[in-house]
Amino acid sequence: MEDFDLRDLVLAGVKWEVSDMPMALSSIARVAFVADKKEDIKNRDSAVDKSNSNRTHTSIVPPIAPQQAMSVETAAAMAARPVDMDSLCRMISEFNHPLRSGATNVVLPQVGKSLNGLVIVTDVPGADDDATGNILSGAAGELMDKMLSAIGMSRDNVAIIPLVFWRTPGGRSPTREELDLARPFVNRCFGLLKPRLMLTLGTLSASEIANVNLPRNHGVPVELASGTTVVPIYHPNYLILKPTAKRDAWTALQLVQNLLKSADK
Repeated sequence: MEDFDLRDLVLAGVKWEVSDMPMALSSIARVAFVADKKEDIKNRDSAVDKSNSNRTHTSIVPPIAPQQAMSVETAAAMAARPVDMDSLCRMISEFNHPLRSGATNVVLPQVGKSLNGLVIVTDVPGADDDATGNILSGAAGELMDKMLSAIGMSRDNVAIIPLVFWRTPGGRSPTREELDLARPFVNRCFGLLKPRLMLTLGTLSASEIANVNLPRNHGVPVELASGTTVVPIYHPNYLILKPTAKRDAWTALQLVQNLLKSADK
């Protein structure tokens, strides 16, 4: 190709990279190429300077702060808002508890339509509870229904509240933090339901609600500062594994029945 042809290509806007430049360029084409590259560099530097001069600090995206863990104070403030059980259950469903992400369903308090003043407090939702979203499901729930029936009651007469509303991984015991974050909602349930009597199921509920131990305090009434009486008994799951303990549970249930009758007088 002739020198003037290369010159024409340069003037027409063809940009040559250094690695693409033919070694045998004529002096005219070489001068044109160098001039063109200098002009490119000048224009590019000018555009960069102009861009920098127009840029403001607001265009810089700040780093995203790590999400803060929910505090017990925040949980307590949230739990204090609902004025009835329906709105409280909605609040629990929306609460960002650490156990929420690993659970299949939220297991909400179950409130009967004809309450007689008895609130049952259980510990951690089981696998059946997690699958169905209903508290005390499966074999434990069937036994609980028989226990209530034995003293002339049913789920329609009671409220059942878990200490946490999501199943823990593998059904392990909840951590102190997990219990503390759920506790304001449990306490709010008590405040709205105003139970005359509480029946706790299992060692964890006995410890958390009545500050007593099983089996030492099984069936022994405990008076809370609020004036509510608590009767701690074995969890239905324990009774399934150890049927001989049903006799002690039956004695405690009769006590519950008598205490409720006394309160009605």
